[in-house]
Amino acid sequence: MSIVGLFVDALAAVTPVADLLGDAETQWARTAAQAVIFVGALVTVYILGRLTISPLTTRLMDARGLDTHAKLPLQKIVSITVFFVALSVAFALAGFGNFLRSLATIGAAATLAIGLALQNVIRNFVAGIFIFADRPFRIGDWIEWDDNAGVVEDISLRVTRIRTFDNELLTVPNSMLTDNVIKNPVAKDQLRLKFDFGIGYDDDIDLATEIIVEEAEKHNDILDEPAPSVRLVELGDSDVALQSRIWISNPSRSDFVKTRGEYVQAVKERFDEEGIDIPYPNRTIGGGLELSNHTELAETADD
Repeated sequence: MSIVGLFVDALAAVTPVADLLGDAETQWARTAAQAVIFVGALVTVYILGRLTISPLTTRLMDARGLDTHAKLPLQKIVSITVFFVALSVAFALAGFGNFLRSLATIGAAATLAIGLALQNVIRNFVAGIFIFADRPFRIGDWIEWDDNAGVVEDISLRVTRIRTFDNELLTVPNSMLTDNVIKNPVAKDQLRLKFDFGIGYDDDIDLATEIIVEEAEKHNDILDEPAPSVRLVELGDSDVALQSRIWISNPSRSDFVKTRGEYVQAVKERFDEEGIDIPYPNRTIGGGLELSNHTELAETADD
């Protein structure tokens, strides 16, 4: 016997309920029993799910080290899932089989129609889940993609908001970030900077190299380990290119720009003191100009 039947029999056995209901198998009694079981099952399963599934999900997210901004959307998804599971269980226990099948058919058709109409929205939603799970960047990170760059201000399940260095706010669909290569210079604790110094062909390469390394070692924000290094990378048309490679810790966009600017200025000032030239491209234009009728022009001018 079903739960509804048992519940109806119990109602019929209770006085004066039995007198009011008369036949325990009447439609009214069955409907009332189904409604009570439906509500009771829905509330019970939902509360049990919130007390068990939600804390378990939170512990799993904590174990993965997810940030607060990533936890909130995922917790909402879990809560919605628990509700729909409770709803399905309540329908089953209440004996709403036919109604549930009809609802499932309507829901499937509606889902198909909505899915076709909202393909991009769903795509961005799925991409947002991957961003939360894979964590290619976090709020406050400086990222670069295509020809754009900026600091991440907010991450949602559909879009990511990024503040450019010109103080413009970009609202980027998540699928654009997951479908392209993302450069995150601040993902790790250290960042290597490179800068090419051009010196003249007559200048002392060893002295210039020594100056570049010394100025790096003097700067407080440049790490001693890994040690600064210099490589000769090119013999140009007008200069010899020495590439400096330095490392900074806890990088951010502001630290990167500030440290590089101070370091390059210090090297330039030392070059000036030591008489090392930083040449600029020279262009020599050859050829001449010949006038075939210069005698006639001179006579015309005399007249």
